[in-house]
This record gives sequence, structure tokens and C-alpha cells, in this order.
Amino acid sequence: MTTSATATLGTNGTPIDAVPSPAASPAKPKPAFGILGAISSAHMVNDMMQSLILAMYPILKGEFSLSFAQIGLITLTYQLTASLLQPLVGLVTDRRPQPYSLPLGMLSTLVGLMLLAVAPNFSVLLLAAAFIGIGSSIFHPESSRIARLASGGQHGFAQSVFQVGGNMGTAIGPLLAAAVIVPFGQSSVAWFGLAVLLGIGLLLQVSRWYAAHHIAVGGSKKAAVGSPYPRKVVIGAIAVLLVLIFSKYFYVAGLSSFYTFYLMERFGLTVQSAQLHLFFFLFASAVGTVLGGPIGDRIGRKPVIWVSILGVAPFALLLPHANLFWTTALTIVIGLVLSSAFSAILVYAQELMPGKVGMVSGLFFGFAFGMGGLGAAVLGLFADWTSIAFVYQTIAYLPLLGLVAALLPKGVRRA
Repeated sequence: MTTSATATLGTNGTPIDAVPSPAASPAKPKPAFGILGAISSAHMVNDMMQSLILAMYPILKGEFSLSFAQIGLITLTYQLTASLLQPLVGLVTDRRPQPYSLPLGMLSTLVGLMLLAVAPNFSVLLLAAAFIGIGSSIFHPESSRIARLASGGQHGFAQSVFQVGGNMGTAIGPLLAAAVIVPFGQSSVAWFGLAVLLGIGLLLQVSRWYAAHHIAVGGSKKAAVGSPYPRKVVIGAIAVLLVLIFSKYFYVAGLSSFYTFYLMERFGLTVQSAQLHLFFFLFASAVGTVLGGPIGDRIGRKPVIWVSILGVAPFALLLPHANLFWTTALTIVIGLVLSSAFSAILVYAQELMPGKVGMVSGLFFGFAFGMGGLGAAVLGLFADWTSIAFVYQTIAYLPLLGLVAALLPKGVRRA
């Protein structure tokens, strides 16, 4: 029996009815904004605790009669415990993801915060810093992986959202210290435990999403993805990126750890006024973090890395010779430009070594923390021997190391 209607054929002889319509093509994945917001908020809580330590330095210096070297040692303890453990945590979780490790890491941060509130001596201050560092070492590799998984393919954007939470927490710390800790003393730090409990609640929700969507459902092994470059090129590129991390974080350690003291010593500011200026610098860093990732998604990571490190050099060289107004203006520009580098560097490294997101994240977060801690300790000793002003003159040359970005290979794929 024949039909009365004849199928209309396309130019290639295929029935038009059989040609897939544009609506039938798979939809482009979208970022999981709720998860990105939650992990970014938890990052804000995590890094706020670090910032509180930095903002408390003038108080602790007076309370315990600390030298600049001892202040640097507190930063070194926090950063060292974070940096040494992070690559190991990342390597383990690449092989066997541990979603519920995130709230446990935040619990370690809570323990450190409570110790910081009641510390009777310098040794307990170091122990408190170590607990906060351990919490940070557990948090960063796995949460960075979750940000990438929730990115919908917009990896630079997702890392920037994740990073900006940490930068906002770092920026808010000095304001909270000026409003709460300066007038009410060391014990008032315990009140910030409420924020940590909120962070634990957020991470429990994130962990459930991670377990449901990317472990229980997607637990089958995926085929290994090769690097776009030979092993020797990848190793060289990673080494260049680590040099850039050294330049950035050694400089930031000197700028942020001693900025309040620099302003108080050179311009006669009060503790609270100096902490407000520190907030301006840290807030500008948060804004720069937001911009770096999406710009890298559009124009490539290498141009962002090049401009964000080397582009800071003129402002850094001018900073030690500026008056108060221009000191504030220059540090805002430095924070804005320099902070755009990390998201681009991290995603660039992840694209060099596909399938090793946790290890790469742990390596770069850990190295960044380690360089920040080492910088604070070394520059603290240097400040005791010379002066903070001389330290600022010396570290101003570090951004010139951005020249090594020219050695990075071009065209890393943006998967």
C-alpha cells in the first residue's frame, strides 16, 4: 500500500524530516552557580581566618612583645603547614576523591581559631596558626577541583569565582579586626567561630552534591587525557609558572604582612586607620581576581599572566617613594593587577597536565602559601636588621621576574 504524501528531500537526498533540528543538538553545559557560590563563600570564611591573623599582628606584637622575626614566624607556620600538605592531599584525592574531607578541614580551622582566642604565649600562637594551616591545606585542592567540575566548561570564570571568595575573606579580615578585635581584645576572636560553623554547613551541602553528581553517578574511570605538549616542555612550563608564583607571593608577603606597620611607622597612622588602608589593598586584590579568569577564557592565559606580573613592576618601584595618598593609590593598582594572575596560572597549569587537577591545585596553592610564609619570615628578619622601608625598596624589584613568562609555550588548549 502506498502513501499519498511524498517525503520532501533535501539537496543531499536526505528526507528533511530526518535532518536533526538545531533544537535537538545537545545543550551547552552551564556553570552550577549555586555550588560555585557555596564553595566561594566557604573560601571566604577559610581565608578570613588567615586575614584575621595578619590583622591581629599589631595587637599580638604589643601583647606578647614580639619581634618582626616572630611575626614572620607565625605567618611561616601557617603557610608551611598549608603548603607542605596541599600537594599530598591533591595527589590522594586525584586517585580517590574525598568529598567529606572539606568540612573536616574547616573543623581544623575552628580548632585553630579557638586556640588563637585563648593563646597565653607565643608557642600556642604558633600551634593555632598550624591548625588553621592544616585546615587550609585540606580545603584548597578538593574545593578547586569542585570549582572546575561546576564550571560548565568556563574554567577561568569558575576559578575566579572560587578565588574571589578567598580574596574577599582576606579583605574583610582587617575591617573585622578593627571593629571587633582592636576594641575588645584577643579573646573576641572566638566570636568568628560562628562564621566557621556556617562554612562547615556550606561545605556539607557541597560535599553531598559532589558525592551525588561526580562520584556515585560518574564513578567509572575515564580514559586518560594526554598533555598537549611533550613531557620536557610541560616540566619547563611548570617551572616557569612556579617562578612567577614565587615572584607574586614573595612580594605580596612583604606588602601585606608589614603594610600596617609601614603606614604606622612612615605616616604616623593609628592601628585602625592602617587596617582600613590594608582593606583597600585587599579589596582591590579581590576585584582583580574576578577579572583575571574570564579575561583568560577570552584572550588566553599567557597574556593575562604576562601583564599581571610584569605590569606591576613600575608601580612597585614607585611605591617606596610615594606620599600617603599615592601609597594608597599605588597599592590599589598593584592589588588589582597582580591578583589577576593566580586564576590564569592555575588553569594554565591544569591544562598542561589534564586529569591531575587535584595534584596541580595542591602544588600551586601549596607553593604559593609556602612562598608567602617564607617571604614573611625572611622579610621579618630583614626588617629587624634594617627597616620596613628598606624591605619595601628591596622587594619592589620582584615583579620584574615576570619577564620569564616569555618562556611559556603558546596555545595551551582551553578544554
